[in-house]
Amino acid sequence: MIRTTLIGLLLSSTAMIAQSQNKTIPAELEAPTTLPIVFTKTIVANHSHVGDAVTAKTSQVVLLSNGAVIPSGAKVTGHVVAANGFSYDKTPYARQKASTLTIKFDSVQMGESTLPLITMVRAMADPITSEQAHFIGATDIDPQGTTTQIGGDEVTPRVSEVVNRDGDVVGYNKRGGVYAHLIASGGCDGSDVEVSMGIYSASACGLYGFGRMSATEMGSQAQPSTLTLVSTHGSPKIWKDSTALLEVLPRQQNTASR
Repeated sequence: MIRTTLIGLLLSSTAMIAQSQNKTIPAELEAPTTLPIVFTKTIVANHSHVGDAVTAKTSQVVLLSNGAVIPSGAKVTGHVVAANGFSYDKTPYARQKASTLTIKFDSVQMGESTLPLITMVRAMADPITSEQAHFIGATDIDPQGTTTQIGGDEVTPRVSEVVNRDGDVVGYNKRGGVYAHLIASGGCDGSDVEVSMGIYSASACGLYGFGRMSATEMGSQAQPSTLTLVSTHGSPKIWKDSTALLEVLPRQQNTASR
C-alpha cells in the first residue's frame, strides 16, 4: 500500500514537472543565452546550393533565465544562404577570386516547440580543435586529467573551478557541463550572467582551426544568425563535428534587425 502510494506520488510529481516545463517554454530566447553546438553534417561551398539544410545539435544543457531547459542533443536547424565554389585562376600573378559560403541558423527544437534563433556565432572550431578540447592527458604531473577548453581555460574533473592560463577562476564545472560569465575579447562582448560554454573558454572569440579561411560575418544587428566564410585558397567548408558557440543577440538588436 505504501509502495503504491509512493509510486503514485512520484508519477504525479513527474507530471507536474512536465507541465511546469511546458508552461515555461519562452516565445524566444533572451540574451545573453549561449548554445554550444556541434554540426552533424558537412557543408562545403562547391557542393552546396541555396536552401540546403544545415543541421547541428546542442552539446550541453542550456539553462534559460525563466527556469526552462534546452537539453543536450536538441536539434538546431539552418540553411545555406549563398555558396560560391573556388575556381583557381591560372593566369600568371592572378589575384584569386574569393570563394564564399554563407549559412543562417533558423531555430532550435525545445520539446515540441521550435524557437527562432537570433544569434551571433561567438566562436567556432574545426573537428580537430574540438576533439582536442575533450582530450584527457593524465600524466604524473597532472594525474587528474585536466582538459583545455577552446581558448585556453582549463577544466579538471571533480574540481568545480574552471581557471584561465593565469590560474584565475573564470567558470565552473557542474553536472550539466561548463558554465561561465562571458569575458570580452576581440570583437566579442562580456556579460555578468552565467551561461553554457560546452568546450569553449569564457573569452573564446572567432575561428579556431579554420586555416586559410576567414569570417566576414558571424552574426550582427544587420545580419542576425548569419555566418559567412571566405577563402582565396579553396572552397570554404564546415566539417561534420565542427563546433560553435552561438550567442543570442540582445532584444533591441532583434527588433532592429526585423
